Amino acid sequence: MSILDKVKIGNSVKVNIHQSKDRLDNEFIEAINISSIGEIRDFRITDGKGIGVILKLSNGKEQWFFENEIDILDKDGNIIDRNIDKTEDINFIFEMIKNLKYQNKNKIIELINPINFMVWLIVSFKDIF
Repeated sequence: MSILDKVKIGNSVKVNIHQSKDRLDNEFIEAINISSIGEIRDFRITDGKGIGVILKLSNGKEQWFFENEIDILDKDGNIIDRNIDKTEDINFIFEMIKNLKYQNKNKIIELINPINFMVWLIVSFKDIF
């Protein structure tokens, strides 16, 4: 479950200044010290691995933050726990593997395709697990 599942544009989040202090200007640090609550304006891919957010801060300026630099707030302003249920993701992967089917390949180009090999390998071993 990612940040996109928990918040939408317009929601308020709290900036964790200790996580982001080393990369921010004094202007943004002062704005966060005044009020650490920011409004989500947009989402951005951070480094190909995660989603970041662009926040409007108390000084009216916008700054982007990594997902781990903010705390998600509920409607009452309380921080939502970050503990993500990993079993949900694992169960999805196992269910996907369980439903995976392999079709025999006859053409040489299909036989040497590494993706086809990986599918065959996963299907071959799925009964072992």
